[in-house]
Amino acid sequence: MTMFNKNIGYISPDYLSKYNTPINTEAILKIRQERQTKLFEPSNQKYYEAVQTITDIQTDFFDFSNAVIKVGNSDELSPEQKQRFIHSLQTFCPWKKGPFELFGVTIDAEWRSDWKWERILPHISSLKNRKVADIGCHNGYFMFRMAAQQPELVIGFEPYTKHFWNFQLIQNIVKQKMLAFELLGVEHIHYYPQFFDTIFCLGILYHHTDPIGLLRKMREALAPKGEIIIDCQGIPGDLPVALTPQKRYAQARGIWFLPTQSCLENWIARAGFSDINCFFAEPLSVEEQRRTTWANIDSLSEFLHPDDPSLTVEGYPAPWRYYAIARK
Repeated sequence: MTMFNKNIGYISPDYLSKYNTPINTEAILKIRQERQTKLFEPSNQKYYEAVQTITDIQTDFFDFSNAVIKVGNSDELSPEQKQRFIHSLQTFCPWKKGPFELFGVTIDAEWRSDWKWERILPHISSLKNRKVADIGCHNGYFMFRMAAQQPELVIGFEPYTKHFWNFQLIQNIVKQKMLAFELLGVEHIHYYPQFFDTIFCLGILYHHTDPIGLLRKMREALAPKGEIIIDCQGIPGDLPVALTPQKRYAQARGIWFLPTQSCLENWIARAGFSDINCFFAEPLSVEEQRRTTWANIDSLSEFLHPDDPSLTVEGYPAPWRYYAIARK
């Protein structure tokens, strides 16, 4: 079942027909069918229209190999097309992941996602010819960066329909056949048993009530000797403990467990992984997450205590980021 609409064109490759074993195709198709109907609901109309109205804009130029993902050149668009294109891009504000340069329009997103990728890149196996999962892929910034290494397949897991359309706006132009976006969450990863060579779980675990259970599901989805790369927000400290905020943490809802480094390593080990290496542990900086023109929203500087930046506005320890790699 390939997702395709005549008005918006190419959506994603039908990889299920190629990899029907050991994938639980029936379960995936059922969820896909349920969630794809939401793409055209009234609440998503503006995102759908933003993609639909620029289907005439195409290019043969793109570059995913550097910090700024570049697609097209400014002189390829007429003034009318440029105006239409910028309007479509603005529909997706705030842009949370980036940076991008699309037909000469520079999008400085809230997060310097390129910093994260540059930290991770030296520690991972080459993605060439590998099957990869990007959990919580958002607008696809990391998927496009992965595409530069010529993987066999990258599946982005992301249940939010706005992010689907944001990804699709770019994908319709670059048409990377190895990239597939699924409206699935991390809780569905076990429908791909022993399938992925590499799983990226970036900024996910602390948003869930059962991080060890999710790690076990991801281990189940890894092929033998496969590797997982984890980026997790946490707190400083030597004890293997996790903070559970009463309501909000740094003004954010849906934060359940914020581990110390040793706590995160214990989670990973108790989920059954081996060769665990935490290769990055630093406080999150206001240079990495900040307000920009394309993300004109409160950001990290507004979430920290005005008199003591080592604390959040609620009085909790300010966030650290821990990156770890492990193997099945």
